[in-house]
Amino acid sequence: MKIKFRKLLRPILFIIGGAIVGLVYYYLVGCENGSCPLTSNLWLTMGYMGLVGGILSAVFSKGGSETCNM
Repeated sequence: MKIKFRKLLRPILFIIGGAIVGLVYYYLVGCENGSCPLTSNLWLTMGYMGLVGGILSAVFSKGGSETCNM
């Protein structure tokens, strides 16, 4: 049970972290006024960055996940 939780924890944290980065990007860059053509919607920006976080989680978990003491 503990090992399954740890395997699920990393992708969840990366996805949530990516969504938070998308939220911060949205407001810091000023996309709420429509100046960003691809990311003018807050939910799309957060979803896209969450997807990027999930992909990064998969990339980082491929190499050496047995040695990680998280």
